[in-house]
Amino acid sequence: MDNKHGNLSINSENIFPIIKKWLYSDHDIFYRELVSNGCDAITKLKKLDMMGEYSLPADYKPQIQVTVDPDKKTLTVTDNGIGMTAEEVEEYINQIAFSGAADFLEKYKDKANEDQIIGHFGLGFYSAFMVADEVTIDTLSYKEGAAAVHWSCDGGTEFDMKDGTKDSVGTTITLFLNEDCLEFANEYRAREVLEKYCAFMPIPIYLNKAGAETEYETIDPEDKQDDDTVVETVIEEAKTEEKENENGEKEVVEISPRKEKLKIVKRPVPLNDTNPLWAKTPKDCTDDEYKEFFRKVFRDYKEPLFWIHLNMDYPFNLKGILYFPKINTEYDSIEGTIKLYNNQVFIADNIKEVIPEFLMLLKGVIDCPDLPLNVSRSALQNDGFVKKISEYITKKVADKLIGMCKTEKESYEKYWDDISPFIKYGCLRDEKFCDKINDYILFKNLDHKYLTLPECLKADEKPTDETNPETEGAAGAGQADAGDGSDAAADGSNTGAAADVVNADGSDALDNMDDEPEKDTRKVIYYVTDEQQQSQYINMFKEQGMDAVILDHNIDSSFITQLERRNEKFKFMRIDADVTESLKEDVPEEELKAQTDTLTETFRKALGNDKLTVKVEKLKNESISSVITLSEEGRRMQDMMKMYAMGGMGGMDANMFGGDISLTLNANNALVKYIFEHKDSEHVPTFCQQLYDLAMISNQPLAPEAMTKFIARSNEIMMLLAK
Repeated sequence: MDNKHGNLSINSENIFPIIKKWLYSDHDIFYRELVSNGCDAITKLKKLDMMGEYSLPADYKPQIQVTVDPDKKTLTVTDNGIGMTAEEVEEYINQIAFSGAADFLEKYKDKANEDQIIGHFGLGFYSAFMVADEVTIDTLSYKEGAAAVHWSCDGGTEFDMKDGTKDSVGTTITLFLNEDCLEFANEYRAREVLEKYCAFMPIPIYLNKAGAETEYETIDPEDKQDDDTVVETVIEEAKTEEKENENGEKEVVEISPRKEKLKIVKRPVPLNDTNPLWAKTPKDCTDDEYKEFFRKVFRDYKEPLFWIHLNMDYPFNLKGILYFPKINTEYDSIEGTIKLYNNQVFIADNIKEVIPEFLMLLKGVIDCPDLPLNVSRSALQNDGFVKKISEYITKKVADKLIGMCKTEKESYEKYWDDISPFIKYGCLRDEKFCDKINDYILFKNLDHKYLTLPECLKADEKPTDETNPETEGAAGAGQADAGDGSDAAADGSNTGAAADVVNADGSDALDNMDDEPEKDTRKVIYYVTDEQQQSQYINMFKEQGMDAVILDHNIDSSFITQLERRNEKFKFMRIDADVTESLKEDVPEEELKAQTDTLTETFRKALGNDKLTVKVEKLKNESISSVITLSEEGRRMQDMMKMYAMGGMGGMDANMFGGDISLTLNANNALVKYIFEHKDSEHVPTFCQQLYDLAMISNQPLAPEAMTKFIARSNEIMMLLAK
C-alpha cells in the first residue's frame, strides 16, 4: 500500500460536526468506547467462524488487553478480533459517521443474531482525542492475504496511513496522552474507570502496566494448564508440630507432608465478569448469588429485603435485577441507584427516561440492547419505545408486589414498614402504578395488625350497642370500594380486625343513608401519627372498641391526600381531629348550654385568650378532664407549611392555622364540675391553665416557654397539696 496523507471526511448527513471536547460529558468514557469497540471486533470474528466464513485457531482465546505506560505517557487497547483492511480503515475511520457494527449487521442480518453487536454510530473511536494529542492504529484483518495497516492522527482533520508491522489478527490502538490527562496512564486510575464502565462486558479484559515486574504463584502439579509458564519446581518441606500424646509425653507430629509444587508466571485475571447474574435465567440463580451480586455492585453490605429478576425477550429485549434495600429512614437518605447497561456496557446511573422516577429509590441493574442511544452512547434519543420500556418495568414491579401480597402475605407484612415509603411515593408519582397496587397497600392498625385498604373500609361486624345505637357497625360498609367487585363479606364470614369507619360527621356509616344530599356522607378512616404522643386518644378509642391505622412516615400526609382525591367515598381523619359520637354520651345540646357558656368564659379569662374555642361534652370516660382537637384541614395546612419551610420556602408561619384548635371539656369529670361550680375560686385560674396544658401535652409537645410555666405551676399545685 502506498503511503497516504489526507483529510478526515465528516458525513454531515448523519451527524453534527464532531467537536472532540464536547462529544462526551465525562472524559474517562473513552475507555468504555475503545474497549466496547474491541468487544465488537471479537464478536464479529466469532460470528464469522460460526457461519463458516473463517476458522478460528484451536487455541483462540478472545480477550482485550489494556496496557498503561506512565513513563511514555501512553496507553494501548488491543483486541484479537476481526481487524481491518486499508479499505475498511478508509471507510470506518477516515469517513466519520459510518458504524462498523451497523454495516456488519446489515451484511449478515440473515445469518447472525444481532443482539451482541454493541456498536452505535461509529464514533466511539474518536473519544480517544478527548485525552490524547495523537492516536495510532495498528491493525491486521482476518481476510486471507490482507496487509497490516498503520494509521495515525494528531487530533486535527489530517491523517497518515501506510503499511504496518502487526503480525496477528486484531487491532491495537495507542493513545499518546496530553498533559491534562496523564491520570489515565496510572494503573489504579485505569482499573477504577474500567471497573466503572466495563465490569460486565462480554469479552475478558486484562489490565497491564508496561515494565512491571513479573509476578509468580505456586500451584499443585495436577492443576497445571497447557498455557502456564513453569519457572521451576519447588519442594515444600513437610510441616510438623509438637503435640502431647495420650501418655502425656510430647512428640513431633507431621501435619502436612512434603510436597512438590510448580512455580509459574502468575495467571492473568480478567477484571470483568463476562456472564453477569442478570443475563442468567432466574431459576439458575441462588439467593446467595443475588446477595453477593448486590454487595459487589453497590458496595452495600446490608442484605436486600428481596429482589425482582426481569427477563423479557418480546416485544423488546430487557434483562435486569431490581433490589429493595433495607432502609433505616432515621439515618439513611432514601436514594437508590439503577445502573443502565446496553449489551453489558455501562451507560449511566438513573436515566430518568427509562427508569420510572419512584424506582430511583431502589438499587438495581437493567440491560436493554434495544435502547435508542444518542450519538455519544451516553443518553437516550426521544423515542416512544423508551416509554414502553419504562411502563414494562413499572408493571413488573407492581406484579411482584401484588403476587407477594397474595401468596406470601407473611413476608409482605414483614417487609412492609421498609418498602411502604417506596410504594407510597410510587403511588404519588405514577397513576398507573397506583391503580394496580391500590388494593395491596397495607395499613397497620392499633394492634399492629396489617390491613389492606378494602379491609380498612370494611367496618367491624359487631352487635348493636344497646346504650348507643349510633355506634352500630356497618357490616360491609365501603365494600364497593374494594376494587374487586366481589361480595365475599356479605355473609359475615370475614370478621377480621378493621379500622373503624364512620361518616364524616361522626355518625355510623349506615345510619344516614337517607340523609339529605348536602350532608357529608364520606366514610372516615381514623389514623394516628405518634402512638406515644396520642396515647390518651388511642386509649379512648380502644375503650369503645374502635380502631385506627398508624401513619407515622413523612410521606403519609401527601399519600392520604392523594388517596382521598382519587376516591371521594372516604376520607382520613386523625384520631384527635374531633371527639367522635362513639366517645361521648348522646345528650341534647341545650342540656350543656349553661356549662358551655360558663366554662368558655372562665377558661378564656384564665388563659388570656378570648378567641379560644371551648366545647363541653359528656365523655363516657369520666377520668378524662379535657382534650385538645385540631381540625383535619387545619393540621394538613400546618403540615404543608412545615414541609415548605423545610424545603427553604419561607414566608408563611405554620402556626397561623392554629386557630382551628378546640378545647373539649368533659362534663362528667369531677374537676371540670368543680370549676363550673366554683368559677370564682382563687385556685380556678390555676386549674384552668393546668387542664389546658395537660390536654395540649397529650396532643403535641409544649412550646419551651409554656413548658417552663407548666413545670412551675405543677410545683405550686404540689405545694398546695402538701400544706
